[in-house]
Amino acid sequence: MAFVAAAAGWLLRLRAAGAEGHWRRFHGVGLARGFLHPSATVEDAAQRRQVAHFTFQPDPEPREYGQTQKMNLFQSITSALDNSLAKDPTAVIFGEDVAFGGVFRCTVGLRDKYGKDRVFNTPLCEQGIVGFGIGIAVTGATAIAEIQFADYIFPAFDQIVNEAAKYRYRSGDLFNCGSLTIRSPWGCVGHGALYHSQSPEAFFAHCPGIKVVIPRSPFQAKGLLLSCIEDKNPCIFFEPKILYRAAAEQVPIEPYNIPLSQAEVIQEGSDVTLVAWGTQVHVIREVASMAKEKLGVSCEVIDLRTIIPWDVDTVCKSVIKTGRLLISHEAPLTGGFASEISSTVQEECFLNLEAPISRVCGYDTPFPHIFEPFYIPDKWKCYDALRKMINY
Repeated sequence: MAFVAAAAGWLLRLRAAGAEGHWRRFHGVGLARGFLHPSATVEDAAQRRQVAHFTFQPDPEPREYGQTQKMNLFQSITSALDNSLAKDPTAVIFGEDVAFGGVFRCTVGLRDKYGKDRVFNTPLCEQGIVGFGIGIAVTGATAIAEIQFADYIFPAFDQIVNEAAKYRYRSGDLFNCGSLTIRSPWGCVGHGALYHSQSPEAFFAHCPGIKVVIPRSPFQAKGLLLSCIEDKNPCIFFEPKILYRAAAEQVPIEPYNIPLSQAEVIQEGSDVTLVAWGTQVHVIREVASMAKEKLGVSCEVIDLRTIIPWDVDTVCKSVIKTGRLLISHEAPLTGGFASEISSTVQEECFLNLEAPISRVCGYDTPFPHIFEPFYIPDKWKCYDALRKMINY
């Protein structure tokens, strides 16, 4: 009985810690996973990590930016932050646990290199983190804030949409916080469940005055993050956390920029246009290969990269050519950003469409734990939707 009481007390303390935000730290260092799988061995963990709904496809090694080095996604983020701190003496990085390297190690070593006044921890208070970042940016300094998980960005929602996004407009451009960048790990990860797997980009797409960017690879991540940091508007940079270690490719050591609000046509095609961003780009690349092999269908694959303001011209130009459009994202179907793309394409390309636009997305439910493989829009769901479009 005493053991049961002690266990119940321990669980209640964990629950209380979760209410205050501390459960994030437990999860970040892997203790939550150990609690859920107490008998798991190292071999079991390695086997689970190999099970994924996508296969990462690296891009060709870039030649135009000088010497490259193999980096995974979190290392490319570290490299971008290192470049920014070295170039801009006003730049500061702050957030929960960033001084220690962060739960995903994206800021590891930066405090030792640049000092505790430029890379420092904050309290567990997302509203305070973003509000503090707005204040720093208004003074003219470069503020790089980290929200530990995108799922916990909502306490900062008011600061982002009612302060950061409107600061320039409401002051008639006398003041602005355009040098603010908010980084945050985003998307499904295989075991994140309700509070560590969400994709909240659509919430911010309804808010003029900010930019929202999501990369698909280490090379893209570094170039896009540097562009966000240097952009004259507040930016939210969501980082697909499942790619932190699963994605590795050659990345330039020196700084470089990838333009914002420009989608990239990864693969040209003539029959169907496939649009995605982040991790889902790798899913639709596999779908394109399956369609070519099984159906003889030529797919044009587009990585949107910037959610807002998004590249309408590139997507519409492709749909005019192919006559069909499939959009896929991890976030729930209803109100997801695929709805905005679909509506715009229908308005601009109606007479060119050969079939209804298809959206393959997450379900309108909270993000599940053990049912994640059934929830995510994997290649089989996308392929089935594509096949229906072709046969329409």
